[in-house]
Amino acid sequence: MGIGVRIICLLIGYAFGCIQTAYITGRIARDIDIREHGSGNAGMTNVLRTIGRRAGIIVFSSDVLKAIAVFIIAALIFNGGGSFFADGLPLQPGLYAGLGAVLGHNFPFFLKFKGGKGISTTLGVMLVLDWRAAIIVYIVGAIIIALTKYISLASITMVVLFPILLWVVFGHSVEILVVMIILAAMAIFLHRGNVQRLLAGNERKVELWKKKTA
Repeated sequence: MGIGVRIICLLIGYAFGCIQTAYITGRIARDIDIREHGSGNAGMTNVLRTIGRRAGIIVFSSDVLKAIAVFIIAALIFNGGGSFFADGLPLQPGLYAGLGAVLGHNFPFFLKFKGGKGISTTLGVMLVLDWRAAIIVYIVGAIIIALTKYISLASITMVVLFPILLWVVFGHSVEILVVMIILAAMAIFLHRGNVQRLLAGNERKVELWKKKTA
């Protein structure tokens, strides 16, 4: 697959990623710019805290699905493969489209490049790239959230663990590993404030299933 195809896939992915569901949900549900409330991040966790559980679930699902959708679209256009396709087809078309989707989610041009942190979208890329590694990562993330109630800690752990599994356990190529490391590095950079708060012991916890009191 040539460099031109990779760039086209990136651009297709970026266009999908710019469908900023946290921002759209904030406008529809409360007529607010979600980036001006809570943590200021246009992502699932801030929507969950600011608007509510239902809105958070909608944003999370939408961000995962847009990555899955653009991965499949790029694979179909450029004869690529993935978890939902026959073995033996190249993963690069969907992979670069997924990278573009995360970039669009994090840096949407119509919001002056201020978006989310890309975890939900990255989780979608993981699932279509290699569902086996993705399921392991999801389980680990769920356990961390259940035990600590730190979504940020789970997010960082998942993006770091996934490329390790791809390389050590499932034997993917160096190119795929490098792209996933880029996604992990970007997620860690965007979570740098969370990392500082985790180290200081004052990161905010999230009660996903806490019932509202009357």
